[in-house]
Amino acid sequence: MDVARSEMVEAEVDRLIERRSRNAEVDPDEREELWKESVRRYNARRREEMRAAWCEYHQGQAVRHRAVLKSLIARHEAQAERLARVRGEGALLD
Repeated sequence: MDVARSEMVEAEVDRLIERRSRNAEVDPDEREELWKESVRRYNARRREEMRAAWCEYHQGQAVRHRAVLKSLIARHEAQAERLARVRGEGALLD
């Protein structure tokens, strides 16, 4: 009786495996479409990541340029003020 039961269980497992195997089969055209969609999603995600990275880069560059330009402007204004006070051969007006 145990042999008959084990054979019955084994046959059921075989049927289950075959059924799952058939369900897993995908038409080659369908597989290609699934692959194309996967590539489209990947490319869209990559484009978004690159856009965000470039945005962050440009924002950082703007901050860095602003700091450099402010210091350059201040230096030139100070130099111009100092030169405006100079009279004759370098004597400073106080």
